[in-house]
Amino acid sequence: MNFIRVSAASPKTNICDIEFNVLNIKKCINEALNKKSKIVVFPELSITSYTCFDLFLKRTTLEKSYEGIKNILEFSKSKDILIILGGIFEYNNSLFNSAFIIHKGRVLGITPKTYLPNYQEFYEKRYFTEGFIKLTKVKFLNEETYFGTDILFSYKDIKIGVEICEDLWAPIPKSSYLSINGANIICNLSASNETNFKHDSRKNLIRFQSDKLNCAYIYSNSNSTESTTDLIFSSYACIYEDGKMISESDRFSDENVLITGLIDIDSLNTHRVNNITFRDSFKYYERDMKVIEVDFENMDFGVFDKKINITPFLHEDENKNFEIFEEIFLMQAASLRKRLNHIKQDKIILGISGGLDSTLALISCHNAFKIMNIESKNILAITMPGLGTSSRTKNNAINLCNELNVTLKSIDITKAIKQHFLDIDQDENLFDTTYENSQARERTQILMDLANKENALLIGTGDLSEIALGFSTYNGDHMSMYNINCSIPKTLIKHLLKHYYENYNESTIVQNILIDIINTPISPELLPTDENNNILQKTEKIIGPYELHDFFLYHFIKNNLSFEKIKFLALNGFNGIYNEKLIEASLNVFIKKFFQNQFKRSSMPDGPKITEISLSPRGDLKMSSDSSYNSFI
Repeated sequence: MNFIRVSAASPKTNICDIEFNVLNIKKCINEALNKKSKIVVFPELSITSYTCFDLFLKRTTLEKSYEGIKNILEFSKSKDILIILGGIFEYNNSLFNSAFIIHKGRVLGITPKTYLPNYQEFYEKRYFTEGFIKLTKVKFLNEETYFGTDILFSYKDIKIGVEICEDLWAPIPKSSYLSINGANIICNLSASNETNFKHDSRKNLIRFQSDKLNCAYIYSNSNSTESTTDLIFSSYACIYEDGKMISESDRFSDENVLITGLIDIDSLNTHRVNNITFRDSFKYYERDMKVIEVDFENMDFGVFDKKINITPFLHEDENKNFEIFEEIFLMQAASLRKRLNHIKQDKIILGISGGLDSTLALISCHNAFKIMNIESKNILAITMPGLGTSSRTKNNAINLCNELNVTLKSIDITKAIKQHFLDIDQDENLFDTTYENSQARERTQILMDLANKENALLIGTGDLSEIALGFSTYNGDHMSMYNINCSIPKTLIKHLLKHYYENYNESTIVQNILIDIINTPISPELLPTDENNNILQKTEKIIGPYELHDFFLYHFIKNNLSFEKIKFLALNGFNGIYNEKLIEASLNVFIKKFFQNQFKRSSMPDGPKITEISLSPRGDLKMSSDSSYNSFI
């Protein structure tokens, strides 16, 4: 599945007490190995400690530092882990603040710090030389290795680049060059002291770099046991993947700190392939990189403990979802405002069923009209009960329209449908596709004709999940004049409605209506109800849970993952919620329906891209209507 477990360590340190420091570095290496990590990153100058200051210039410090690294080389000979360690390296009568990249008792390469801070509390140029070094072969402890900035460490499609602290803070960070030239994992050895507000700035910098470069970023900062004569360090470590936090430590521990995280290499590489701007950057920032192979014995990462967001259209931090929901309502309103202004109309029409989708469309239009100072009576809401309409959904639709003070019209389509069945010789007791689709097309015909009659814009209500699955009637509810829901999946709609009744409307009546709509089984209501007028046709019983389909949709379109990878993530994410049989069956349904119904998307109406995914043939998805799904299941 192409995952790699990585670690960031911040060991206890004694200033210039190399024997003590090496002992704690070894402890962290063993802990990382026990957790099945293949990479462990230590802080800047972790062999000596960062706050040695003028002691860096003592010959004894250099010699003892080399002895400490030699000790670690002996210790690591049988250990299948890439150790990235901070220390001093002497070259051409200059000292370099460097990272030593070690595997199985060998120094694979040494990379120097490029940018040396020499301002305010930092005086690195007093001791070290800037690391603008062309790649060269050097001798270290009588063994030949490579020294320079343009080095990558490679295992299959994993490429590891190394930068040191200030390199990240430069206008064009070293990691940018490394990533553009292939690195998908960046390791930062840091000694960044703490000041008020600095922690958030540093985290944002790391997150942004990981996001911008579509890379994993492993960051290790010096332990708080560094000298506090004038500064304080935090022992902070973090791991990001593509801008998302995978793991982070607490701050200010005075013990050894080690965190681990699983990195999804497939996801990183896929995002880069899709990022044309990233690919084009290579033309301008190509470097002649030395690629050094790392001969890992295996990629066993132990127990799969990566946190899987089973609702990927929602933020993992629930506190941020309020802002996201607000933004979605504003985007829907702004897109509708532009379309109405363009066609010089101030009236809309939409079909209201009492289901999730039409309810969100109605509420969003109602919000938009408030923003535009258009009276709500210019919203024409049409209920069209038919052969499968339940009293529950019908009453909810009518009551909600009345509470929102929109213009409501009810047109029962039962008589028209039965006449239509007579006209086309359709048995009204044969509950087939014709039986269902005739109702959807009758409703669309009514809405289109009323839109012409009233000089109004017909608003589509179909959501992203239905568009992906093709769960709509071609030239029926599939068609409208403008669809403001087309980029919003079913699972997100429930949260938006909940957000609305909790924050927008003081009416307990509206709140109770919306709660009941959210709790109503999802159904197109095209087949007859039971004897008690309860819904029998339940969509999720037919195709599987929408929670699964939205998960599949996100990873199939956004991350371009394979069937097996999506299944693997779903099994882990939904463990204890859905069983393997249901997950696999639902995934098969999703893939087949996604391909089989591309023809509907090829002629879908306009509508705004609001979430990360749009299936518009004019925008995000270019796909032939006769594409085969055989290779994808």
